[in-house]
Amino acid sequence: MYETLRYETKEQIAYVTIDRPKAMNALSTEVLDELQSVFQTIDSDPEIRVAILTGEGKAFVAGADIAQMVKMTGVEGYETIRRGSQIITAIESMGKPVIAAINGFALGGGCELAMACDIRIASEKAQFGQPEAGLGIIPGFGGTQRLPRLAGKGMAKYMILTGDYIKADEALRIGLVEKVVAPEELIPTCEKIAKKIIKNAPIAVKGAKAAINNGIMLDTATAVALESEAFGVSFGSDDRIEGMTAFLEKRAADFKNK
Repeated sequence: MYETLRYETKEQIAYVTIDRPKAMNALSTEVLDELQSVFQTIDSDPEIRVAILTGEGKAFVAGADIAQMVKMTGVEGYETIRRGSQIITAIESMGKPVIAAINGFALGGGCELAMACDIRIASEKAQFGQPEAGLGIIPGFGGTQRLPRLAGKGMAKYMILTGDYIKADEALRIGLVEKVVAPEELIPTCEKIAKKIIKNAPIAVKGAKAAINNGIMLDTATAVALESEAFGVSFGSDDRIEGMTAFLEKRAADFKNK
């Protein structure tokens, strides 16, 4: 079905693997098109609750496809980067959580793709960087905006202006990833997190994700008002009644709302 990705589902989890190991899983236009397609499928499938995104081989994603980009005109480059940014932002804003299983190099567009995911788990072998300035460009998939929000303005400037790579332990220290694990524990750790999310009410997970994503860009008073609206939606749901009733009856909740 896909030329540059592997896709499977199991126990309400979608697994997406970018599969261009010879190109270090670089984000060609074909990869971006297929990422858009697969995540639209995931978002619209009521049986899928969480997605895990990873890369094949030594890289998560080692950046954009420079062999394609070097041949582009200025207009073509702008249109390509704008569309790619829209695709990555759509992954970030979709109603279901996406866990990045960062198995190796996450550079340029790969680091930007990881930052658009909701939770980032890194292998001890992972490395992160935004080396675009060395190619005569700047990050174009949201790196100048998401990196300072996650790691702070100073660290974002350091990484983007120098192009230096950082290892997994440093990424953990600055808040770029949530956990660092042994390579063999990467996917199992992501699966454990996914299963914890799946136990919770879908409407609550979706509402909380949207409140966090949208509220972080607002002043506190406006963001708290946004949270109250999301709370009201969840409180009016059947799943709220089921969740509270199950708690009082000391049993597992059986959530239905998709």
